[in-house]
Amino acid sequence: MIELYKTGAYLIEGREIIADDADAPAKLAQRGITTAKEKAKKGTISAGILSAHNTSADESNLALKFDSLTSHDITYVGIIQTARASGMEKFPIPYVLTNCHNSLCAVGGTINQDDHVFALCAARKYGGIYVPPHMAVIHSFNREMMAGCGKMILGSDSHTRYGALGTMAVGEGGGELAKQLVGRTYDMPNPPVVGIYLEGELARGVGPQDAALAIIGAVFKNGYVKNKVMEFTGPGIAKLPVDFRNGIDVMTTETACWSSIWKTDDQVKEYLKERGREGDYKELNPAQTAYYDSFIKVDLSKIEPCIALPFHPSNVYTIRELQKNAKDIFNKIEEENKNGGLNLNLGLKCHDGGVWAQQAIIAGCSGGIFSNIMAAADIIKGASLGSGNFTMSVYPESQCVYLELVKNGAVETLMKAGVLVREAFCGPCFGAGDTPANNDLSIRHVTRNFPNREGSKPNDGQIASVALMDARSIAASAVNGGKITSAADIDVSYGKYRFFFDRTIYDKRVYNGTGHPVTETELIFGPNIKDWPKMPALSENLLIKTVSFITDSVTTTDELIPSGETSSYRSNPLKLAEFTLSRKDPDYVKKAKAVKEMKSGVTSEELIKIVDKINKINGCQEITIDSIGIGSAIYARKPGDGSAREQAASCQRVLGAAANFALEYATKRYRSNLINWGILPFLITDESEISPDCYIFFPGIKQAIEQKREKITGFVLGENVAEINASLGGLTDAERQILIDGCLINYYSR
Repeated sequence: MIELYKTGAYLIEGREIIADDADAPAKLAQRGITTAKEKAKKGTISAGILSAHNTSADESNLALKFDSLTSHDITYVGIIQTARASGMEKFPIPYVLTNCHNSLCAVGGTINQDDHVFALCAARKYGGIYVPPHMAVIHSFNREMMAGCGKMILGSDSHTRYGALGTMAVGEGGGELAKQLVGRTYDMPNPPVVGIYLEGELARGVGPQDAALAIIGAVFKNGYVKNKVMEFTGPGIAKLPVDFRNGIDVMTTETACWSSIWKTDDQVKEYLKERGREGDYKELNPAQTAYYDSFIKVDLSKIEPCIALPFHPSNVYTIRELQKNAKDIFNKIEEENKNGGLNLNLGLKCHDGGVWAQQAIIAGCSGGIFSNIMAAADIIKGASLGSGNFTMSVYPESQCVYLELVKNGAVETLMKAGVLVREAFCGPCFGAGDTPANNDLSIRHVTRNFPNREGSKPNDGQIASVALMDARSIAASAVNGGKITSAADIDVSYGKYRFFFDRTIYDKRVYNGTGHPVTETELIFGPNIKDWPKMPALSENLLIKTVSFITDSVTTTDELIPSGETSSYRSNPLKLAEFTLSRKDPDYVKKAKAVKEMKSGVTSEELIKIVDKINKINGCQEITIDSIGIGSAIYARKPGDGSAREQAASCQRVLGAAANFALEYATKRYRSNLINWGILPFLITDESEISPDCYIFFPGIKQAIEQKREKITGFVLGENVAEINASLGGLTDAERQILIDGCLINYYSR
């Protein structure tokens, strides 16, 4: 079904694959191909787009400028505040401000709507695009109105993916968008490119989420595509409608890849033409000979309906496997999560000859797509959800999609069956709204099923489980009262529906001031919108205390800063910081504050003793308290999987964090967030060298960064002093200076 090559591979004329093994030279010679590997690498679609957006003379180290930016109402206030503090006077490129996350205004009083008012003022003042609440989820609007073949879009949401429309899109933390807003570049080494060769055709009842989950399950845990570009090619693409491609593409984020791109065809041309943007189309294909650093072959015809069980999109089984071995599979998941203190009680879902869910959701950028909802309506037509405990909600991805569902009768079909049809809103995906009851199982066509994300509070004994499925199998399960059912196992007549896009919905309500800033516009600051507090520059010497020590295999951004009810405070750095690690390590905030206050007021006896211990280290120059910077740190084995939200780093910094320690970082975007907020992203190789609440001293840390040392020596100040060697990984010159200055804002205000 999915074959991962052990080597790179050549793709010849878009059809023939030659693995880069010992036989490759002979095979290439037989076909008269003399193209050198380095030249063939430039034959990928990715290479062409990256080259066109690179402002650096060094092709191996990119300095990218994007065609447009996009943010939603959890992230745009902080980004604009950062850019304002860094000297921004106008938006230099189109910047879309959507309102699909904090669009419910009952939580926290008026503050969500205050953010929306601020965004509209900012769009007017600086020349941006403002999409009102409930009108479209961020990625729907960008797919419909902004994506185009050969473009690059940078968004402050991790699922910024428009590759199926020929756009290389990247989800990053807010600092990277702020750089673009002040005319700077996005800097990174030229990424490896993975060829994703699709062949065959999806079987009846198999949807885009099934294909996406199958790929995620094959590549996430082994890191096969981590921080790489996934480039989709092959004859199977022509068999997929554009809606299906979008549904697969948006889920590539869950593989930990950096970005994605697809070959384009007449179906993409028609998609753009229907939206009045035919000029944004051009055919994208790899060159006659293209080389991929690694390669995956996917036979679409062998993909079955899938389910991703708690607590990650990569925890994938076929529904057939689950139906056959549910108790064994659930026992395995229970055991895997015992160390985290979770009591899932999944076994209670096995009864009466099946596995039963209590809730179903189809929503957002992955689930709320027109073709998904139409297929669900075809399956549910004439059925009834009944008046029991099982509920189902559908959230169309935009008002444009919603209108067509009303006109063609799908909304009536769903509502008559007992399905709630809701507004364009991302809440069910990140934990705001539709939170399951304690011990419930929710089946969802959304992007993620992390713990601490869908609304659970494990520390308070509240835990629900979310499983990801395709809309088709969700609808089939709904027809069976919540009994998990594969859409491949039901007999249904699927209609053939055409989507008619009505642009006037946007034309009448969306504010588009691109290129026309009204500079005299006054920004309106609600009482919750606060400036970033002042961050200190890096000191010559640094003392760090590890105030949180997490040994989970992966730590998500939702665990670092919980989503859901905290989202309303994301425009208030100090208030939001109070929630840092609240569901994972409730003592973190108190401990971090205590470290931050160690040098304020009267110097503590503890600090005096630590400095005495430092001055007894052989080879260390005499150290005074005044010459030491003090900060807290988190240790986690692999932190940063999931959301791009910069608050996962900025909240740590607001509380006085100076560093993170990790064996590896789950995503580039989280590591970038740490750097942009002045937090040293240390890498270590042995976690036993440090411990909870230990002090680590790094003499001459500023000089070590300035001198670009690969190895940075510190001292763990335990009962006995022990040397530790850490590294900061690859850093650009700008990133080094940001760390030295203390954060991105300080860097720009020098």
